[in-house]
Amino acid sequence: MKIGDKIKGKVVVIADYGAFVEIAPGVEGLIHVSEMSWSQHLRTAQDFLKVGQEVEAVILTLDREERKMSMGIKQLIPDPWANIKEKYPLKSKHTATVRNFTNFGIFVELEEGVDGLIHISDLSWSKKIKHPAEFTKTGEKIDVMVLDIDVDNRRLSLGHKQLEENPWDVFETVFSVGSVHSGTIVNMNDKGAIVALPYGVEGFAPLRHLTKEDGSHAKEEEILDFKVIEFSKDNKKIILSHSKVHQDSVGGEKRGEFDEKKKAKDSTKKTVKKLKDNLEKTTLGDIESLANLKSDMIKAEEKEKHARKEAAKETEHKEEVPKEDEPKEE
Repeated sequence: MKIGDKIKGKVVVIADYGAFVEIAPGVEGLIHVSEMSWSQHLRTAQDFLKVGQEVEAVILTLDREERKMSMGIKQLIPDPWANIKEKYPLKSKHTATVRNFTNFGIFVELEEGVDGLIHISDLSWSKKIKHPAEFTKTGEKIDVMVLDIDVDNRRLSLGHKQLEENPWDVFETVFSVGSVHSGTIVNMNDKGAIVALPYGVEGFAPLRHLTKEDGSHAKEEEILDFKVIEFSKDNKKIILSHSKVHQDSVGGEKRGEFDEKKKAKDSTKKTVKKLKDNLEKTTLGDIESLANLKSDMIKAEEKEKHARKEAAKETEHKEEVPKEDEPKEE
């Protein structure tokens, strides 16, 4: 017998750490539990062998003086990691079995000896998962995509959400900065509120952006309009403001009034300029037309003067009204 030889024997003793196999009268060898499977899961020898069972194994070490010999069973089948990149290439899709959980992810097995980790952040594009146990159960099947291959540590990085399109690509156009959406406040804290938006998306409204038009503060379960003030696809973050909705509305009305007055003033100036241009082109023979043009020009100038006076009065009125942040004279 020599190292590397295949031998047959019978299991005579089993312990948690391994099984003793008799290959000839008075000659025994140990098959350690770690040499029974390519899997890295912690198991006992009883999971693989039974007393009296006939087994085939490969000699791993041989010490004739100490009369010790170690053997292995897994060496009879190919190491699944020998061609791992060909069998599980990047972006390939597979079905795995959920083995156990940690706070940061799910450990799964694709086949005996091939394990992988699905990080908690790679479970869902939109659902916020506090613990992986909320998402699946031990022993269940789960579809995965290979994201990275760590040959040295014999571990695959896997993803589940990558099997679907990223909905945040669509959300980016729906919840663009400046857009307004109806939302329900589902949770309040000292920093702000979690707001449920359409399509199962959640946003966050800071406390200072929850003031309503009447000065009161928004409350939990209220349904209000919210304006998107920040959107981050990478961080899956939508920052909202209810206050901006009514503040911008008031500002828009004021801008509208200003624009109307400006348009009227510009229109008057254009009319006067047009009349003057026409007057310069009029010949001395067009007496009647000249008179009409002069009359129209005078009316237009008077209209412009009136508009200027009204604008001046409005300015004076605003200056007379004291500002809230200025102290009044006693």
